[in-house]
Parts: sequence; C-alpha cells; structure tokens
Amino acid sequence: MSKRVASTLKPSEQRLDERSIRRGIANHLHYTVGKNPEDLSERDWFMGIAHTIRDRLTERWMRTTQRYQQRDAKRVYYLSLEFLIGRSLTNSILNLDIAEPCRSLLHEFEASEEAVIDMEPEAALGNGGLGRLAACFLDSLATLSLPGEGYGIRYEYGMFHQHIHNGWQREQPDNWLRYGNPWEFPRPEILYPVEFGGHVVEYQHESGHSAFQWTDTEHVMAMAYDMPIPGYNTETVNNLRLWSAKSSRDFDLEFFNAGDYIKAVEHKNVSETLSKVLYPSDSTFSGRELRLKQEYFFISASLQDIIHKHLQHYRTIDNLPDKVAIQLNDTHPALAIPELMRILLDRFHLRWQTAWSITVRTFSYTNHTLLPEALEVWPVSLFETLLPRHLQIIYEINHRFLRDVSHRYPGDVDRMRRMSIIGEEGGKHVRMGNLAFVGSHKVNGVAALHTQLMRETTFADFEQFFPHRIVNKTNGITPRRWLNEANPELTDLICQNIGRTWLSDLDQLKKLIPLAEDKTFQANFRQVKQNNKLRLAEFIKQRLDIDINPNSLFDVQIKRIHEYKRQLLNVLHVITFYRCLRENPDCDFVPRTFIFGGKAAPGYAQAKLIIKLINDVADVVNHDPRIGDRLKVVFIPNYDVSTALKIIPAADLSEQISTAGTEASGTGNMKLALNGALTIGTLDGANVEIRDEVGAENIFIFGMNAQEVESLKANSYNPWHWYESNGELKQVLDMISSGYFSPEEPDRFRPIVDALTHGGDRYCLLADYADYVACQQQVDALYRQPEEWIRRAILNTANMGKFSSDRTIREYAREIWDIDAVKA
Repeated sequence: MSKRVASTLKPSEQRLDERSIRRGIANHLHYTVGKNPEDLSERDWFMGIAHTIRDRLTERWMRTTQRYQQRDAKRVYYLSLEFLIGRSLTNSILNLDIAEPCRSLLHEFEASEEAVIDMEPEAALGNGGLGRLAACFLDSLATLSLPGEGYGIRYEYGMFHQHIHNGWQREQPDNWLRYGNPWEFPRPEILYPVEFGGHVVEYQHESGHSAFQWTDTEHVMAMAYDMPIPGYNTETVNNLRLWSAKSSRDFDLEFFNAGDYIKAVEHKNVSETLSKVLYPSDSTFSGRELRLKQEYFFISASLQDIIHKHLQHYRTIDNLPDKVAIQLNDTHPALAIPELMRILLDRFHLRWQTAWSITVRTFSYTNHTLLPEALEVWPVSLFETLLPRHLQIIYEINHRFLRDVSHRYPGDVDRMRRMSIIGEEGGKHVRMGNLAFVGSHKVNGVAALHTQLMRETTFADFEQFFPHRIVNKTNGITPRRWLNEANPELTDLICQNIGRTWLSDLDQLKKLIPLAEDKTFQANFRQVKQNNKLRLAEFIKQRLDIDINPNSLFDVQIKRIHEYKRQLLNVLHVITFYRCLRENPDCDFVPRTFIFGGKAAPGYAQAKLIIKLINDVADVVNHDPRIGDRLKVVFIPNYDVSTALKIIPAADLSEQISTAGTEASGTGNMKLALNGALTIGTLDGANVEIRDEVGAENIFIFGMNAQEVESLKANSYNPWHWYESNGELKQVLDMISSGYFSPEEPDRFRPIVDALTHGGDRYCLLADYADYVACQQQVDALYRQPEEWIRRAILNTANMGKFSSDRTIREYAREIWDIDAVKA
C-alpha cells in the first residue's frame, strides 16, 4: 500500500478524556450493539464499553508493533498451553485510567456497574497456577514495554465449569464464547497447516547429504485469533495469539450427495476437537492421543508463525537466536524443540550441528514441578503413529547427547539410563522434561527451594553435565490485577499514604512499614479488611445460602485440589476444631470460617472424594445447632479468577500447607499476603522466601522441611505409628472412616483413611498433623490480639515487593532472553 493511500485511511485518534469515552460508548451501543437506549441490557453495556476500550487498545497495539519493527527489537515468544487471563474489562479500564468516565456514564443511565462487569465471561484458557502465571507475565511484559508475545490455544470450552451436586464435583462445559469475545480479532488470513501421521522418506539432497521428507500426512488448519494485552500506565500493548483448529476440508460433497450426511462433516468435526477443551482426560488412549495432538498443534502453528514473521524482516534463518527467544512454559510445549529441528533440517537443509546450535540458543524452559507423575512422558508407539519424523529427530538428539555423556562418564550405564530422553521402564517412552532440558540454553526453577531441589534431585545429573544451565526465577504476581483491581479500598488507602508509584514499582510498599505502628493507619487497614469480609459474606449468602460470621477468622485455602496440596490436612484440623467445640461448648474459642475453593481433574478420583468429604463435613458442621456461627465450612464452587478477586481481599489466614519439597512455588501465597493475610504454611515453594521477606515472626511455619521429609521416608515412614500414638488424630480419622459424616454410606471415605494409614501416607499428613494443630493454636492466640494481628498483616503487605511479576520478568529479560525495553 502506498504512503498516500495509507494516509487517507488513517483513523481518528481514540482519546481517553471523558467526552471521547462517552462518544465512543454511545457509538458502539448504536452501531455495534444496534439497540435504542431504552432497550439496553447489562450485556449490551458491557459490549459497548468493551469495544470502546478495544478501540483505544488497538491504536496503541498497532503503534507498539510498528515501534518494535522500527527499532529492530529482539522479541520473546512465550509458549504456554494455558493463559488464565480472567476478565479483561476492569483490568483494561484501570490500566488506561478511565474508570471514572465509565462509572459516570453507567450511573447516569442507572446501569449497575457490578452487573455490567459480571456480564463478561471468564476467558476459559487455563486451569490453575501455570496459566495464571503466564497471564501475569504478559501483563508485566507490556507494563515494562518489553517486546513479547504469547502463544496458546483458543479453547472453545476451556477446562470445565465445576458444579457441586450433593457434595460431588460435576463437570459441565464452560461455553465462554457463547456471546462472542469482544477482545479478540479473528485472523482468517493467518492460517497454517499442521500435519499428523504419514511416514518419512529418505532421499539424497542436491548438496549431497541425506535428507528426509515427511509425507502422506493428514492436515488440520490452525487459524489465529489475536488479543491485545495492555500494560499499566504505558503506551505499550502486546499481543496474545491463540490458535483455533479448523478442518482442511469443511464438507465432503461426495458423501453428502450419497446421503451420508454424518460422514460428510466427519473430518471437520474430528479436526476441530483439537481446540475444543483444555486437558482432555488422559485416562483413555483416545484422550492421550488428543492431548499429544493438541500440544503439537499449538507449537507447530506457533513456530510456523514465528519463522514467517522472522523471514519477512530478515530473509535469513541464521540469525534466529539473535532476534528471537522462545520460552517453554513447562513441558507441554517441549515438542517445539524437535519441531524447530525438523524445520531447520527438512525445510532449510541446515547441517545437524548448525541446526542444533540455533535451536538450543533459541529455547529456554521453565520447570514447574518435581513430581515424577507431572513430568510428561509419551509412549514411543504414539509418536510412531502421530509424529514419526519427530521421533526420528528425538532419537538422533538422544543418540548424540548420550554419546557425549558416555565420553564424560565412561561406563556409567545407570547415569546414561537416568539422563536418556527415551525411557525404558514400563514400555519405551519419551521423557519430555529431559528433552526440554537438553534442548534449552537455560532451565529455570520458580522458587529458590525448588531450584535447589532441581539441582539436587530430579535434574542432578543434568546439573553436573550442564553446570550453570539451571537458574532460579522466583515467580511473581501482577499488583495491577491482584491489588489494584482485587482490593480497591486497600489500593486507595495505600495511595493516600505513599502515592501511586508502587503500582509499577512494588518495592515502594516498604514505605508502609513505619505505618504498621500507626494507630490510625491500623484502624483504616482493619476497616478495609472488615468491609471486604462483609462483601464476601454477602456473596456466599447469595451463591450458597450459607450465613457466615463476618467477625470470625476467615481461614482460606483456594487452589487446585491435589493430594500434595493437602486440603485433606486442613479438613483434619476442621474436624479437630469441631470435636473440641462439641466437647467444650462453653469454651472461649476464636470463631472461624473455613473457606475452600478449587477444581479436581475429572479423572482424579481421590481429589474428587476429598471435595465430597469437605462438603459432607460442611453439611454436618453448618447444621449443628450447638456450634452456631462459631464454626462454618464453605466450599465455593467453580473457583476462577473472578471468584479469587472476591475471596483474597477478605482472607485473614492463608493456608499454604503442601508437603515440603512438592510445591514448586505457588502464587496464591503471594496474592493473599499482598492483601494482608497472614500465612500458615510449610517451608515449601515460595513460602521460604515469603518468610525471609516478611520476617519469621510475621508468618506461621510448621511441619517438616524438605530434608526431613526425605529422611522420614528413607527411614521407612510408618504412618500407622502416628495414627496409634496420637489419640486426637486417631479419633478424627475414626470419625471419617466410621461414617460420621456420611451415615447413609458409612464406608464412603474409607479409601481416604486407608491411603493415610495403610497406603503409605505419601504426603506425610499424619507426621505433620500435631505440629499443624499446635500452629493453629498460635494463630488463635494472635487473633485474640487484634492490633498485633493487623500490625503483622500490614507488614506482610509492605514486604511483598519482591514478589511482583515485574521483578521476575526483568530477570528473565536480562539473564535469559537478552531483550531490552522499547518505550514510546
């Protein structure tokens, strides 16, 4: 397009003053929504405001892209199977600082601000901490004006909507796109073929060396959808590109004409399942096959797109690592390593060493777990069927790597077996963690303890072979979402006392430390917390019809339901508390409300049974007239970002009680502490660093550390001994196993108790129980001193500066990606 023509198409500038915002909303209500003012619903208002904001983001977005190109900036591409971005409306309004004009217009037309916000569905693009971390990182990349882009999948239904029926988790489709997504830009012209199956043909390349062609494959098309990601108080708007699966042939006319209407659309339906649901169940072969296809679908499309954009600008692939950094968020995108090798070898016909050098210098890998079952492995047989060329390349990577290992450690067969990318136990399989490690120039843990354990346990052999490849990048959270949006009253209180610069420099919160001793500030801080508790109590009443005491201690555990996160240990304490209240009804107990939230994977039977136990305990406790409002138990269904924004500001106590050595980092611990909750936890994940930052006296630590857990297990841990020797624990477990909480089915929870007493108690609940209960008594004692509790809560908020995702991203940018800010 000529410059003259382009200049005639230049749109009018989208300003942020109140008059322009009002005009923009009015125009979209008229021309986009297409309704008269008297007919407008809350959803119409949401659409009108969202499109008005999108106009302004789009303008900045396009300028950002041009700026990156003009300055020849190196870019990072963040590959993640999850982006749990939550709702975008409020976050975008706050980042653009246009809350008042939007609020004023809604008030003028008597539209409820809260109802309009609630019209936006959660973007169902993730499940838990992995996806929420990715979303925080995108926010920080834009806020810091760093050239970066996210790549993922545009799931049509996300994971699932959690419904609780008779105490059991039930999964329902999460149709978040039912009413459309005003934030996305469909890009039907950006379409890439993704191949599966077929076979590999070897031939002689014109250069004289052997070459390979992957042929007779089936095709699925990947279509791009773009979402602008704004930074806070900056002109930068980065991009999140999501892929949707489309059939390479929508309709088979031959079958249709023959009257086989189902067969006519079969290929379309099968192809498009790839982007239907996040994490299809891997309990069946078809589920496992779909998951592997899903992972390859997204990395293949992403790499094709990255390389296409690179070649448009540079016309050579040789400088890819100088202009492109690719971050693998966990092992899900690890197939990108053999895929890039395939492209470099088969399309560009580079020699192996050159291709491998480019690949390793381009990729870096974030490890999120040390649990063996969470480090992905895929059967070789599945690769042979779906990705035969990639299996060849993986075998060659492994052959060359093990050759180097054998040269360094001659005769050490056990070491080679441990380090091999191909595992032999239980059938040949591909170890994706090992592949990601070998194919990346940097591998990072997400908390200091996690990184130390990586070096000492899971990746100890690799640490010796690749010294300095493992680095630590402690996770962080964005304060824009998790304080500015989540807790507006606390935000206002902080801003009144130390200004607003802390929103982009969280270390500024240290200015609150002297105010922890100030009686007026303490009173204001306490009132903010109480107001948030009242709002949460009202939400729980409306949603669950449970009355809770807003003056009770709000004890919160909100996270994915998993045995290592030990929601069950929390339940054991709830029952202990309940027993004490029943046996001593006249004692002066500190009233508590235990609040749980989280989803269990659909195929994870034990986790779903724990959810049922929580709800059965709640049913008994909440209806016991002798207990009243001194103890309540609440399980809030369908825990998501929007629900977290309601719970976190109201929490008094943050339960971070995973078995030491199992949680990589955690970010819920950071969000809760930032909002003034005190933490009770083990020395696991980022809890260790939170203790170091806030001070050991301002956190409740209990239980064994990681070394003590390993020592206990090494010395033949016998949970039955702990059961027999602790009368209180025995009574609690006997209540569960005897059917006290399930009289209609007395044996319902026996599998839970059996796993603890006879099944090895893998996560050491019984060993940590007594110390946990004793620590909870310390919590009670402190809560009886409201001024001291609030003083420590303020100090928690004040010392959370380290845990900003801005700090994390600066470290990635400087020490792994080698990218610089590109500011307007």
